[in-house]
Amino acid sequence: MLAAVGQPVPNTAHAVSVSLPSWKATVGYEEGEDWVISKMQTGYPRFFIHLTIQELGREILKLHGRSGEDVMLFPSLATAKRCLKFFYDKVEGLGIGVVHILQFEPLHGGSRSHAMTFSGLSCVFFPKEYFSVAKQVWQHTGDGISSRRGEFCLKALKDGILQPVVTPSTSKPEDMYTKGPRRYQRPGSRNGIIHDLPTSNGLTSNEANGDTEDKDHGQFVEERFGRNLNVKLASQAKLAIRRRISGCLTDDAELDVSLAKSPPQNDGRQKGLSEDDVYLYPCGMSSIFNTHRILLANAEAKGHPPRKSICFGFPYIDTLKILEKWGAGCLFYGRGSAACIDDLTRRLEAGERYLALFTEFPSNPLLNSADLSRLRVLADKYGFTIVVDETVGNFTNIDVLSRVDVVVSSLTKVFSGDSNVMGGSAVLNPQGKSYGELKAAMAREYEDNYWAEDAVFMERNSRDFIPRSERINVNAEAVAAALQKYPVVKQVYYPKCSPSRANYDACRTPNGGYGGLLSVTFHHPEQAVAFFDALEVQKGPSLGTNFTLACPYTVLAHYAEMEWTSQWGVEPDLVRLSVGLEEPDELAGKVARALRAAEVARV
Repeated sequence: MLAAVGQPVPNTAHAVSVSLPSWKATVGYEEGEDWVISKMQTGYPRFFIHLTIQELGREILKLHGRSGEDVMLFPSLATAKRCLKFFYDKVEGLGIGVVHILQFEPLHGGSRSHAMTFSGLSCVFFPKEYFSVAKQVWQHTGDGISSRRGEFCLKALKDGILQPVVTPSTSKPEDMYTKGPRRYQRPGSRNGIIHDLPTSNGLTSNEANGDTEDKDHGQFVEERFGRNLNVKLASQAKLAIRRRISGCLTDDAELDVSLAKSPPQNDGRQKGLSEDDVYLYPCGMSSIFNTHRILLANAEAKGHPPRKSICFGFPYIDTLKILEKWGAGCLFYGRGSAACIDDLTRRLEAGERYLALFTEFPSNPLLNSADLSRLRVLADKYGFTIVVDETVGNFTNIDVLSRVDVVVSSLTKVFSGDSNVMGGSAVLNPQGKSYGELKAAMAREYEDNYWAEDAVFMERNSRDFIPRSERINVNAEAVAAALQKYPVVKQVYYPKCSPSRANYDACRTPNGGYGGLLSVTFHHPEQAVAFFDALEVQKGPSLGTNFTLACPYTVLAHYAEMEWTSQWGVEPDLVRLSVGLEEPDELAGKVARALRAAEVARV
């Protein structure tokens, strides 16, 4: 049964998608029409602040806000500080202290804090008329708190366990934060956030050294919060995710059994790759933003002048926004074609230099694949980093890591599948020329803000990632083939039928398919509307779900800039399908009925 307007998809408290079941409802959402907005129980987490997080924000404002202020919530002082800096970079004339940070820390019965369970909460207060500025940081960086962390913190705040740390007066905007009480400043801590990272056996360093206080702390958390947040479990879940991404873990058994069978290192996904080259983030966009941020910081540390980055091919909206709004700007090649590489070559030969090149493989929503071989030659010759977002292709289907420097991905999508938890990753190529330099930069700059509960859910969801991916490949290929047979269809966008298929096939794994995402356009707008409205699948944002999910992509992602998207080949009436695990005959019937509706739309 299809969900009604504004209902979570799936119907869980932490759903990643939301139902916009008709073309009219999607337009109504974008127009802010009350009949849609008033029914929104949730939304995609970077665009819609979860109702629990909104409640937590109201409670914090009630206790600590000034008149006329709003607040945005972050998992660490470092992430909050970046939000504050964005305000002072983008809003002219802000006085000292107009935007300010308040840090919360948990009270504990013991003498020390163990951050694998809880790492505090950082609140950025600002005049409410500047909410759109704070929302840009929330949306583009992906560094805001997750709904599960918000739920946890709300209860802690109401129980009096979460308490503010008084910040000293400062004269510089960049210093408007505190590193917390001295008791939090210990080895493994950065910016006041404790990082007790797991060792190869899944234990934190304290656990491995026989620290018995963790047991008492875990019991404290369960008793006081009514939550089963075992420190060791969270550490092991993160380790298992990192091993699964590195290809070192393919067992779908229970966590302790899988980790016992999996060696600390092997050559599962690529020679020399281990879980130590995999870094976890709260969501996919956070992995992209922080990779860009770390590359900027590394260049600054080396004394390089500011350099633009390159966005190669039409990307998901926030990737381009990140490159435009942070750093020296962006050179945008919206087509991502061979001619674009020719132009880039001319620029480089003329002396232009760039920080990094970001591309999706394949791209969303046009499913184009860049020529990574040609780009690799340019990167090696002219010294820029290649970062590839493999979310749509995923590493069961493609091997892009061996051809680039960093691979980023949204684990929220097919890696999880259940659409009930966010997550992201960045993987370094251990064979890359810049590996040593990038590894050192990550050691200086990386901060683990992935919430414990989210990691536990992600680990459980991803155990059957490989067989799910294989089945989705088969279903999507069948849907793409079926769509191509209908005269009412103008074009199908899918890696197998793309003009750039040769680039995709060059990176395809021996048993790899073409992924679960495809897009379709029709000869007339009313045909697209009729097809979408008649399609008997869930409709809303996101992709990679275990169930088929559709959206009028350009309307949903680029409603205010559809003329701009058209010049890059992204038509206003494009419909995107993320194919799921349904029975092939069932899915084929749904597509056929929707196509028949499109056929009669102009009769």
